[in-house]
Amino acid sequence: MSFQEEAMKKYIVGMTLILCLIFPVSSFSGQPTDIVKGNLDKVLDVLRDPSLKAESARKAKKDKMRHISQEMFDFTELSKRSLGRNWSKFNPDQQKEFVGLYKSLLEDAYADKIMLYAEVKIVFSKEVALTEKTVEVQSTALTKSGEIPIHYRVIMKDSVWRVYDIVIEGISLIDNYRAQFKEILVNKPPESLLETLRKKVEKA
Repeated sequence: MSFQEEAMKKYIVGMTLILCLIFPVSSFSGQPTDIVKGNLDKVLDVLRDPSLKAESARKAKKDKMRHISQEMFDFTELSKRSLGRNWSKFNPDQQKEFVGLYKSLLEDAYADKIMLYAEVKIVFSKEVALTEKTVEVQSTALTKSGEIPIHYRVIMKDSVWRVYDIVIEGISLIDNYRAQFKEILVNKPPESLLETLRKKVEKA
C-alpha cells in the first residue's frame, strides 16, 4: 500500500466518524466547541435533506459537503503543519498548489465515504488550551464496538475558530501525513510530491 493510500485510509475512517454524526450529543459548551458542533449540524442538514436522497443528487450532496469542510477547516494551516519544515522548500506558487491539491484529495475521499456511514453518537467533554490561539476540543465517538476518542485541534484566525488537526485514538492527522511527506521530500524536490498529488486528484 502506497503512502497516500495508507494515510488516506486512516483519514477516511476518522473523517467519516467526525463528519457523519447522526446523533451528536453535547455535554460541554464553549466557543471552539460550539463552532465545531455548528459545522457538524450543517452536515446533518445535508444528510437529512429529502431533495438530496436520490442517487442523481450525489454530486450536489458532495459539493455541499465540500463547502462545509471549507468553513470548518483551515486547510492552509493544515498544509503548513503537515509539511513541517519542508513547507519552506516550496515556493509561493508551489505552496498554493499544494494546499489546493491536498484539500481536493481529502475532501473527495471523505465525501464519497460519508454518505454511506452508519449512525454514531458524539459526546463533547472539554476544551484544553494548547497556546494562546489554539485549543483542543475533546470528544468521544460512541460506537457499537466501543468508545473512540476524537480531539479536534482548532486555531483562531481573523476572529474565527477553524480545525487544523484531528487526533483519533492518539493518532494525529498532521503527524501521520508529515511522516509520509517527509519520506518523499528527503531525496526528492517539492515538484515530485506535487506530481504525486496531481495524479491522485486526477484519479479521484
